[in-house]
Amino acid sequence: MSQKKQSQSRISIKKIILAITGIFLVCIGVAFNNNTGLGNDPVGIIYDGLRVAFNIPIIKLGYISNIVNIVLIVILLLIGRHYVNIGTAMYLIPYGLFITIGSNIYPMIFKNMYIITSGLGAICGISLYYLGISMFVAADIGIDPFNGFMMTIRDKSGWSIRRSKITFDVCLVIVGIILGGKFGIITIITAITTGPTIQFLSGIFKEKLFTERNS
Repeated sequence: MSQKKQSQSRISIKKIILAITGIFLVCIGVAFNNNTGLGNDPVGIIYDGLRVAFNIPIIKLGYISNIVNIVLIVILLLIGRHYVNIGTAMYLIPYGLFITIGSNIYPMIFKNMYIITSGLGAICGISLYYLGISMFVAADIGIDPFNGFMMTIRDKSGWSIRRSKITFDVCLVIVGIILGGKFGIITIITAITTGPTIQFLSGIFKEKLFTERNS
C-alpha cells in the first residue's frame, strides 16, 4: 500500500467520532475535577492557575483552556509545526465549550461540597478523564497541543518520551501551583496513574474497535 493510501486509511468516520467523544469526556472530567476542590490533573492545574491568577469565575474555565491551547498551537506552528494536525485542531475547536458544559453539569449532579460528594465527583472526573484520553489515543489521528509541545521538547532535548513526559508534567504542576491552581489528591493520583491506565484502556479500545481492519 502506498504512503498516500496509508495516510488516507488512518482517518475514518469511526475514528473521528471516537476522538470527539474522547475529547468531550476529557473536558467533562477536567471540569468535574476542578469543581471538586480536591485538585486538578497536570494540565487542568494550569487552566485553574490562570483562572485564579486573573480572578476569573470557575464557570469560565473553558475560556481559559481555549486561550492556553491557542497559544500552544501558535508556539507549535513556530517550533514544532509537524505536530499540528487534525487531532490538534479537533482538540482546540470544541475544548473550551465542552469544559464549560462540564462546569455547568457538575453542580447539577453534585449539589454540595461535602467531602463524600466531592469524592464521588472526583471518582467520576478521573474516570471520565481516563476514558476520554484513552479514546482519543485509540483513534490515532493526532495529538493534543500539550503533548505536541512535550514532543517538541523531546525532539530538541534528545530526552526519552518517558523523561520528557515526567519532566513536563512536573513543570506544569509547579507552574499551576505558583499561579494559584488547586493541588490535591486528584493531582497526585492522575500524575501517578494516567500513563499506565491510558496504555491499558487505549489498547482495549483499539482491540475492540479496530482489530477487524487488521485481520
